Amino acid sequence: MLHPVTLLKRSAAEALGAALLLAGIIGSGIMADRLAGGNAAIALLANTLATGGVLVAIILALGPISGAHFNPAITLADALQGGLPWREVPAYIVAQLSGALAGVAIANAMFAEPLFFASHHARHGFPVLLSEFVATFGLLAVIWGCSRTRPNVTAFAVAAYIVGAYWFTASTSFANPAVTVARSLSDTFAGIAPIDVPGFIIAELLGALAATALFTWLWAVKRSVLFVCVHNSARSQMAEAFLNRRCPNDFVADSAGLEPGTLNPLAVTAMREVGIDISRSGTKSTSSVLASGKQYSYVVTVCDETSAERCPIFLGESRRLHWSFRDPATLEGSCDERLAQTRRIRDAIEARIDAWCGEVCRGA
Repeated sequence: MLHPVTLLKRSAAEALGAALLLAGIIGSGIMADRLAGGNAAIALLANTLATGGVLVAIILALGPISGAHFNPAITLADALQGGLPWREVPAYIVAQLSGALAGVAIANAMFAEPLFFASHHARHGFPVLLSEFVATFGLLAVIWGCSRTRPNVTAFAVAAYIVGAYWFTASTSFANPAVTVARSLSDTFAGIAPIDVPGFIIAELLGALAATALFTWLWAVKRSVLFVCVHNSARSQMAEAFLNRRCPNDFVADSAGLEPGTLNPLAVTAMREVGIDISRSGTKSTSSVLASGKQYSYVVTVCDETSAERCPIFLGESRRLHWSFRDPATLEGSCDERLAQTRRIRDAIEARIDAWCGEVCRGA
């Protein structure tokens, strides 16, 4: 999920990352070609290692700001998964393309080449296009697999995959439409003829979509969660709604109460303020939910242990957790004062849900 950093700053980070990536690819390609003495294998090895090193560095440096896409295929895949709002996709892609072009110009200038000059390096034919499909499919597979369970190693995994794919694909693994466009403007070791660019981009986008579809299917098993309090009138309802909104691909949440009552109007108002309508949610009893036979991965009680509330006790194989939140029904004061306190309870529940989602997704 993206964060309080403004879209302008995130776009700037994407542009900077793309510029440094292309400067690394093109610059190391020129240097390697000049120093390798005509040995293409040595030149490719040098180009590969430099690209991998730059990738690790820029992902670690800029990932906390923008997510470190630097790649329109990744941005589109992330939007398809709900990680990036679609309205922000154009800004990301424009930034990536602009940064990539700037990186090429800088690399060419550093080696006394024209800022932009069309490449004559032919890269076409079915084997090469299949290679680009495989390269991008593998890149997205690595990203989806690592970001969900081990996000701290994603930068290293991405760089390791690209380093490997430079050598096991016939296309030398561009795996990035912005990189492909930019590399057509440098007639050097790392270039690609402009006429071959459309085929590369189509193969890259297809590879990204295929990997995203596969990992959506692989991770399709959702864990079920039951939130429980005494009346199912506020806290458990809010927790259910927040979890279903925060992690729809990972969890499906229900709620119930030991002695179900009616929805607390202060909870309804507080949730509506954050864009969630629980007014149509009926209250349910724990006995009816358990009698249905549904199995839950987690049962989370949200009773206030400090006020000696009677939290239900559950037997069975579900993992049981307890989070203590005050019952809005016990609040005192004017309506405005009780609503203000309900907002604080709401925010505490949301923060706990956010933290828990991150813990579970990291395998904690």
